[in-house]
Amino acid sequence: MKKTTFILLLCLCAASLLQAQTTNPFTKVPSGTEYQYLGTYDLNKMYSIFNKELEEFLAGGLMTFADFKGQFSTPKYPVKLYRVYYNSVIPEFDNKRTLTSGLVAIPDNGKDSMPMVSYQHGTVFGKDECPSNPDKSMETRLMIAQFASQGYIVIGADYFGLGVSGMPNSYLVRYSSEQACLDMLYAAKDVLAALKIKPGSLFLHGWSQGGWTNMTFLRKLEEMNIPVTAASTASAPVDAFGTTDRWVNNYQPIDAVYIPACFSNYLFALEYYCQMPGFAATAIRPQYYQTAKDFYDWKISWTEFRKITGDKVQNMLQPSFMETGNIGSSNFWQIVEKSDAYRWRCHTPLNNYYGESDEVVPVYVAKLAEGFHHLMGSGDTHAISAGAKADHRATYVYSVIHAKPWFDGFLQKK
Repeated sequence: MKKTTFILLLCLCAASLLQAQTTNPFTKVPSGTEYQYLGTYDLNKMYSIFNKELEEFLAGGLMTFADFKGQFSTPKYPVKLYRVYYNSVIPEFDNKRTLTSGLVAIPDNGKDSMPMVSYQHGTVFGKDECPSNPDKSMETRLMIAQFASQGYIVIGADYFGLGVSGMPNSYLVRYSSEQACLDMLYAAKDVLAALKIKPGSLFLHGWSQGGWTNMTFLRKLEEMNIPVTAASTASAPVDAFGTTDRWVNNYQPIDAVYIPACFSNYLFALEYYCQMPGFAATAIRPQYYQTAKDFYDWKISWTEFRKITGDKVQNMLQPSFMETGNIGSSNFWQIVEKSDAYRWRCHTPLNNYYGESDEVVPVYVAKLAEGFHHLMGSGDTHAISAGAKADHRATYVYSVIHAKPWFDGFLQKK
């Protein structure tokens, strides 16, 4: 196929998907969940994801496209994409009802039963850069190309505050994050039932913020006796206290330039969901407060935020707030302390992938679940290095490549 012809086909595919997003109606199921057919990613789209799009995703990192070229599974099936609107509740507000959204991606293979992967996405700085808008979420597209094109149903919640949600961003808020994922699981099953498809074995995967969410969601599922066949994470900050306090009080040259944006969003999210009016203003220097608030409210881009606040979180914060991390006894740090996502007796086979050059999640934190779970004598948890050069994005790519055959092994045992 000539290069110009291939590019034309990709453009037509993208145009067709965009048209479907704007013209297809929603279908409502008895539970109140609604779903909308977005379009289909064909095999040409899968190859584009594994090549040109992956190269762009890794540009500027320590590991490049060449380090992963040819390691993904060969796409087998086109994938039908469905945006889902579903009802959930906000635990921090006495289970107040709320509308939120997510994605269900179904292999177009004619089968009426398939295994399912619930994917928890990473940090985003755009309200629509989430699973329900896969064209704007490369991490979601990688899951579709690696898992859905191989016969796995892929689902993913947008989280409260993203996608259709009218709530503020629930960034790293424990109970709301768990609830959004749990109700997305129920909503996905409703959609699949309407399409006469039965979900099989349930698997979990998540990256970065989604790695933390994946772990706390897994704990919730185990608490509810909902079986998970196996779970994996990439760059999971399982100890929220250790991760954020390290960001604040022990700057390292490796630290990502977007950590100030992550932390300021965390401050505002906890202020809102944990009902601490005015808290963020006590933590952020006055000259940066409005910029941080506008960023949290989706009014300005990360590029605009960075121009004003700079690349070091310490420059943005008030010294008096930073000192509260020394002992961690203030209300804020106590809430963060209770947001750990690894201290329980886990019974699900679990792989935690980490990068030795990760600029966001320290190696020590990424390996905590393995050590703690072994200490408790519970489960089969393993911390797996993605390599000495693996930074944040490379760790995710590595995890997607390696989690797939690991999950396959559980299906072969049945």
